[in-house]
Amino acid sequence: MEFEIRVANVSPPLHEEDYKKVAEKFLKSIGYMKENDDANSISFKLFELFLIHPTRKWTVDELIMELKATKSTIYRHLNKLKSMDILQEEKIGEGNKVKKSYSLRYGNIAKAWSFVEAHVKVAMENYSETVSHLQKLLERRFLK
Repeated sequence: MEFEIRVANVSPPLHEEDYKKVAEKFLKSIGYMKENDDANSISFKLFELFLIHPTRKWTVDELIMELKATKSTIYRHLNKLKSMDILQEEKIGEGNKVKKSYSLRYGNIAKAWSFVEAHVKVAMENYSETVSHLQKLLERRFLK
């Protein structure tokens, strides 16, 4: 799964005391939520479930029932969070009753975020290598 996140220089809302407002601003700034979404959107409510139940392992069926959303909607938002490595996926059950479950990585948003930072660091290093290579190619081509 491709890692994708929006990087924006936004001021942290350290003056805000409402976790929902802080989470909403954060989720919009990283590109998980759309600008016109709010705390009542499925994307926010899904993320909030992982925040307030950080060690719970949720199946898709449980998320569908809890959020009253379609399977495709749940998977669309789960896949965004999985691509950032904020969630971990596990199999629960036995035999024919094995299902995937999802939980907040390490049961802690701050620890889960360290995975995101590692992905961003690798991506930036790859961009830097590409730019250096591009510069070398340009110098060879035009400065002969």
